[in-house]
Amino acid sequence: MKLKWYGHAAFRITTANGTSIVTDPYSPDLAGYPPFTEPADIAIASSGDDAYHCRTDLIPGDPVQVNALEVEKQGGKREVKGITFTTTITKEMEEHPYHAPGQNAMYRFEVDGIRVAHMGDIGNPFTQAQKDFLKNTDVLLALTGDVPTIRLNDLVPALKEEIQPKLIVPMHFRTLTWRPRDGYWIQSFLDYFDDADVDFAFGYEVDLTPDDIPASTRVMVMDYMR
Repeated sequence: MKLKWYGHAAFRITTANGTSIVTDPYSPDLAGYPPFTEPADIAIASSGDDAYHCRTDLIPGDPVQVNALEVEKQGGKREVKGITFTTTITKEMEEHPYHAPGQNAMYRFEVDGIRVAHMGDIGNPFTQAQKDFLKNTDVLLALTGDVPTIRLNDLVPALKEEIQPKLIVPMHFRTLTWRPRDGYWIQSFLDYFDDADVDFAFGYEVDLTPDDIPASTRVMVMDYMR
């Protein structure tokens, strides 16, 4: 599969047979990242009311639009174009600094023999059910502990000690494009890991096969699309 990071929580996953999935698309005028110009087959969002995560309507190509929170409310599973998406409920930070916390959903799916999970916009310590949902993940598109999401001291121990994804791809951190006042730079997250366990893609797109998935947890930092 091919993995591209647009910025914030938005990724593009393209399978070997050409099926394309865009995750949690943002509103460019808010997030500051470029508009989406590539058509996709599926656009999935962790909620339906957060313009930093829900703008599936902005993806060209008339993709099937999937609201993971609605999937969760309807049983937690939906198949689209031969790909099965499963979900679990989450919620924004209880002490959200900008508005009342809303519900959203984490989601996962498998393509080309690689199990992918997206953390959505979780803002509180993981429940056991949420940790169990994320276990046995090959690629975790992971929050990095910035306000208003889950705190670093709740996030990283759970990732390292219980969830143990094979490859963590950080997202939702402060960049030169997206600079929230309370947001963390990526280094705050990386400080919890040994340097030997961190790789840098030096680009916004990588190709991954099952053979590329490490045996134990590593972090791969990607650049965002310019």
